[in-house]
Amino acid sequence: MLIDSHCHLDRLKLDQYDGDLDRAVQAARDAGVERMLCIGIDLDNADAVVDIASRYEDVFASVGVHPLEKDKPEPSLEKLIQLASHKRVVAIGETGLDYYYSSDNIPTQQQRFITHLEAAKQCSLPVIIHTRDAREDTLALIDEHADKERAGVLHCFTESWDMAKAAMDMNFYISISGIVTFRNADALRDVVRKMPLDHLLLETDAPYLAPVPHRGKSNEPKYLPDVVKCVASLKGVSQETLAQQTADNFFKLFPLAS
Repeated sequence: MLIDSHCHLDRLKLDQYDGDLDRAVQAARDAGVERMLCIGIDLDNADAVVDIASRYEDVFASVGVHPLEKDKPEPSLEKLIQLASHKRVVAIGETGLDYYYSSDNIPTQQQRFITHLEAAKQCSLPVIIHTRDAREDTLALIDEHADKERAGVLHCFTESWDMAKAAMDMNFYISISGIVTFRNADALRDVVRKMPLDHLLLETDAPYLAPVPHRGKSNEPKYLPDVVKCVASLKGVSQETLAQQTADNFFKLFPLAS
């Protein structure tokens, strides 16, 4: 079973499907993708991702505000809990810290991240974390505020093995995107080789980061098999074994999506 653990179906470019999301979802199914998690990035698109998840039995949603979202109302703990009460919502996020693109609002990012971690704890939901160039602070806030039992995932991971191991030691999963197929991703491939299969998830992050051989195109969940092929080769396992293990991991982390 192939599962796209992180995609943005509300942002897909649908020109080739004449604007019809149904056809894009069916294209993913035809490629063997049997579950998709549609990710919220701000309060404005929360209704959209929940609506999409409500339309398709094999799509679920998360709700949250991305660390790079600016100049919009901050999500309150109460608002996140309210949004998470919908039956198709299986996680809080994506949230986290990004000092690569934005280091001028670090206190705001940190407080927003804490609010999401507390909401996830109160809702007994896993949290989906975006982190870039913020290793120490991300791990420290997880350690202090996260529910280690429900835990969560560091999505689209591009950081070090030491960070991955520290997160896994706190019961978090690591999700690998199409970046692993990029020519300049040797360091990430080394991390993947070291990772235990039982803490690994796969994703497209569509419509971003299309894997080789689709670089330059808008990404879609139907390209997930190219990520599977690369990761399976790095791990020295069959694509079928990798698909089944990462599906098992997904349902363990997101039981409401089963």
